[in-house]
Amino acid sequence: MIDFAFLSETFVKLLGALPVTLGLFFSSLAVGGCLALVVLAMRMSRFRLLSGFARLYILVFRGSPLLIQLFLIYYGLGQFSAIRHSFVWPVLREPFTCAVLALALCTASYTAEILRGALLAVPPGQVEAGKACGMSRWLLFRRVIGPVMLRYALPAWSTEAILLVKSTALASLVTVWDVTGVAQQIIQRTYRTMEVFVCAALIYLILNFLIVQIWRALENALTPNFRRAQARAAASAPAGLNSSKGEKS
Repeated sequence: MIDFAFLSETFVKLLGALPVTLGLFFSSLAVGGCLALVVLAMRMSRFRLLSGFARLYILVFRGSPLLIQLFLIYYGLGQFSAIRHSFVWPVLREPFTCAVLALALCTASYTAEILRGALLAVPPGQVEAGKACGMSRWLLFRRVIGPVMLRYALPAWSTEAILLVKSTALASLVTVWDVTGVAQQIIQRTYRTMEVFVCAALIYLILNFLIVQIWRALENALTPNFRRAQARAAASAPAGLNSSKGEKS
């Protein structure tokens, strides 16, 4: 029989660890997004040294497992005495910070490629029109290139955000007590794997659903003209269909 009392108690305990998971996600998303812009600028640079470094960075972090990257940052950096005696050691010795750093470095490589594809998809005519209006480079990026690039990047970026949420579960392997980490603690005490992981999976499912809705709302906010055109097309479709049937008859 299903023990609903145990399920509800477990679900509440896992919800108590949700702020840690959200902290990992939002911190990694923010840091990774900023780093992705830097990598994108280097990737699109005319200087071969910068472009080559960006290519190498993307190759390394996209081509190696995130778990290994996490272990190298958490366990590997502490082996260097220069790092242990530097000003960054109080930050790097914390499991939460190491997890955020690993997640941010990894997601930045994917986000940079997503943004590069979106940037290349910006219609050249819109850029030329902005230059013809006398816009500066910064104004052109803020008014024309940036919004269009963001609209093109949002669908793929939402997928990367969902993958990032699920990747936060790896932080439990370096003693970060997020939802997965607390779930493992409960399993060690109760030996009830199925019920605990079902509750954890439900929390991740709800969280990803909310993130998809947020991204969809953002995408709709950035494409009002496209939505109005779709609405007009949907409203005029039945009338056009009826008229064509009348002509045939």
